[in-house]
Amino acid sequence: MHSHIQKLFNTAQKKERLIIGLMSGTSLDGLDIALCRITDSEVHTKIRLEAFQTIEYGQEYRENVQKIFSKRQGDIQHLTLINAWIGRQHGQMINQFIKNQTIRHDDIDCIASHGQTIYHSPIDHHQLSNMPNATLQIGDGDHIAHETGIMTISDFRQKHIAAGGQGAPLVMYGDYLIFSNPNENRIMLNIGGIANLTYLPKSRDIDQTFSTDIGPGNTMMDALAQQASSANSYDKDAKIAKAGSVNLELLNALHDHSFFTQKFPKTTGPELFNLGYLEESKQKANCSDLGIENCMATLNYFSAECIYNALVKCHPQLDDIVVYASGGGIHNPLLLENLKSLHPSLRIKSTNELGVNPDAKEAMLFALLANECLSGSSETFANNQPNLPNTSMGKISFPD
Repeated sequence: MHSHIQKLFNTAQKKERLIIGLMSGTSLDGLDIALCRITDSEVHTKIRLEAFQTIEYGQEYRENVQKIFSKRQGDIQHLTLINAWIGRQHGQMINQFIKNQTIRHDDIDCIASHGQTIYHSPIDHHQLSNMPNATLQIGDGDHIAHETGIMTISDFRQKHIAAGGQGAPLVMYGDYLIFSNPNENRIMLNIGGIANLTYLPKSRDIDQTFSTDIGPGNTMMDALAQQASSANSYDKDAKIAKAGSVNLELLNALHDHSFFTQKFPKTTGPELFNLGYLEESKQKANCSDLGIENCMATLNYFSAECIYNALVKCHPQLDDIVVYASGGGIHNPLLLENLKSLHPSLRIKSTNELGVNPDAKEAMLFALLANECLSGSSETFANNQPNLPNTSMGKISFPD
């Protein structure tokens, strides 16, 4: 038996594992690195965040990704090159993170890498009847493993698609293990580039539990802010949006898409909700000359309404649920204000209330997926929901 197979076997047998979870989102602000101590697996899983850091990306990283991000056509050589380059960049960032902690590389059982999403294309988006759901995350796991000397589990979304899912969102698997509670109905709301939720009924019935994408969270607002100035990566403190007013004609046009009538669970991405979508909506609303402040204010309210409509669709008795929010959108004060204005008695709390850093949550959830890949049961997530296959996820890269 090869030594790395023996080490894999030994790691899978351990009662407790130290796993680094990575998340690199569509905002391209930085790499989220979460050092997690995970005990057991399946419904017995316990997770503790030992350390967390977001290492900011430089302009070179952003430019390299933006050349091909969410574009149907691009330079295949550039894509091939940055797949390896991003893997090495992430590996170097992990080495930097470990150096800052009181741990050694040998202490880490594995790295769980989400990768950098380049293109997400479910059937509902590409509408090619002879083609499957598809998605592409780059930042090759072999390069991370070689750069760090640590076994790496990556490319989680491919197995989800191969087993009949849409590749996103994957948060249900970790949300169910960690946050389901017999005392309250919960919705775990993540407001990233795309907003998504996990519905966790207090019955803890896996057949009623599901995750779904909602629609745009920050992605269109971020893109508009970046278009306005290269110095902006997002509308900090909603300063631009607060200076404008909601345009109702544009708001109605933004809602006019078949995605919003699709059943849960469903998935989407910046391939649909982008500045091109905004321009088409402005044309429909006959407001092409609308200023950036009013556009941003409208996009902000649009995201809030998308989230609110999804919450109602998910659980109509909103007074009987608690919403626990995470992701970059929780730092947008106007977005949360708009959301609360749509249902003043809605209980929205940060995942801090559950002992989980809201900025670290997604990276932690991928650490949980890696833990299940190593030691979970194939029966953990048996579920009758469409697009939510019960399958292990992740590809294993050995450092040697």
